[in-house]
Amino acid sequence: MSTLSGIKSSTVLVLGATGKTGRRVTELLGQAARPASRSSATKFDWADPDTWEPALSGTTAVYVVPPENPALLADFVPLAVKSGVTRLVLLSMRGAPDGDPFEAAIKDSGVEWTILRPTWFMQNFDEDMFAAPVQHGELAVPAGQGIHPFIDVVDVAEVAVTALTEPGHAGQTYELSGPESLSFPEMLARIVAVTGNPVLYTDVAPEEFAATLRGLGYPDEIADLVTMLLVRVRTGAESHLSDGVQRVLGREPRTFADYLGSSSFA
Repeated sequence: MSTLSGIKSSTVLVLGATGKTGRRVTELLGQAARPASRSSATKFDWADPDTWEPALSGTTAVYVVPPENPALLADFVPLAVKSGVTRLVLLSMRGAPDGDPFEAAIKDSGVEWTILRPTWFMQNFDEDMFAAPVQHGELAVPAGQGIHPFIDVVDVAEVAVTALTEPGHAGQTYELSGPESLSFPEMLARIVAVTGNPVLYTDVAPEEFAATLRGLGYPDEIADLVTMLLVRVRTGAESHLSDGVQRVLGREPRTFADYLGSSSFA
């Protein structure tokens, strides 16, 4: 884990600073962070390029939580480099295809870059997509009995901060996962054991799930992507473990039990 020695105040621009990873990256960086989002003191909005250059001013590294449109990232990266940024760390995802336009924009930057490809986040169960269904007692996803090595977002943030502040990570793509692959029924059973509140797991058809997401306001492309990723869990394509956390941090990833002990379920 980085000691942040030699890192000046506000020299690391953290995009998506109010999100699951960005918030934790900001906390770990401390005074070295310049948190930026639509609602932060440093305003940054992918839809408003006029906010980009002021946010970048004086920074030397950027934690990039990408926009939905890769063309925006392709425009942002040259501006970042022109502004003096020498290191970019991108939050990508497991299974990103060869030639992924988001990753390509970072790799073609001409400066030091690191790609993070994490699995699904454990925190989805209490902070994001699965939180409301779990709270209401039923989670319906098209994952069947497939298993997946969910990762604790804290591990992702620690890897990101290390790549942002320490040498030796330039040109690396880190596949990040938790230490064990579990099914949705297994994870829900562990949540129930902690909370005492029953949660029913329902395996639904992919089309039904995608339609539900659209009804909740998710754009078509996001609904289709999330559904596809869950179907990959169903088929077993996402059951394998990765060693990126061990390679970067020199320790095993946090377990689902570790997550539950520090989550809102505890």
